Amino acid sequence: MKLIVNADDFGYSKGVNLGIIEAHRAGVVTSATVMVNMSGFEHAVQLANETPTLGVGIHLVLTCGAPVSQNVPSLTDEQGRFRRERDFLHASPEEVERELRCQLETFLQTGLPLTHIDSHHHVHAHPAILPIVLRLAKEYRLPVRHPWAFSPGAWAEHAEVTTTEGFSERFYGDDLTVQSFIDVVEELADCAVAEIMTHPAYVDEAVLTGSSYTLPRARELHILTAKEIREYVQKRNVQLVTYKELG
Repeated sequence: MKLIVNADDFGYSKGVNLGIIEAHRAGVVTSATVMVNMSGFEHAVQLANETPTLGVGIHLVLTCGAPVSQNVPSLTDEQGRFRRERDFLHASPEEVERELRCQLETFLQTGLPLTHIDSHHHVHAHPAILPIVLRLAKEYRLPVRHPWAFSPGAWAEHAEVTTTEGFSERFYGDDLTVQSFIDVVEELADCAVAEIMTHPAYVDEAVLTGSSYTLPRARELHILTAKEIREYVQKRNVQLVTYKELG
């Protein structure tokens, strides 16, 4: 099988960025998706330019930090930051598209090759947001992380948008072990190409004060760089790839 091991939240902070790069250079992470609206974005771009073997996509954001576009009041609170939780569902579709397009253009201005689209808190997979994301994916000719919550019939209507055959978000939480990762790979073993979502990081002040997912990020980094994982992938004949090799 071909396996994409993607690290979400690239650009969240320097600690997250450094952890992702370590998980790539010394571990099994092949891909990362960057948050262009967060404080670590420029640092992430610098590291990505120094690490051309890492595939880099965009982590579209509607629930963390502040927007990069102007005049999207239905998406923001009194401080001009994105509303939390699922308030984006009540936003203007035109403003959602304006913001997501601006995030894509901000990424493209870096000159980095853009491999694919996914999103923070899986907002791209929600019925209110997915049509907008698919429209942008077609326009920019980009693959999209599999919106697993939808029926195959719904996805078939957009067959021209490339995605993986399988996807798992199960490598996440407080009780992760080396076996946790192996179990996820085994669950996806019948897929020609699959993606596993991960969140490795060195936990810094930005993560501790701003994220609801903190210490397990360090555990993920430890597991994803473990010798046992690298040996398992080699023995299992898993081909580690990025979205650039999709299809």
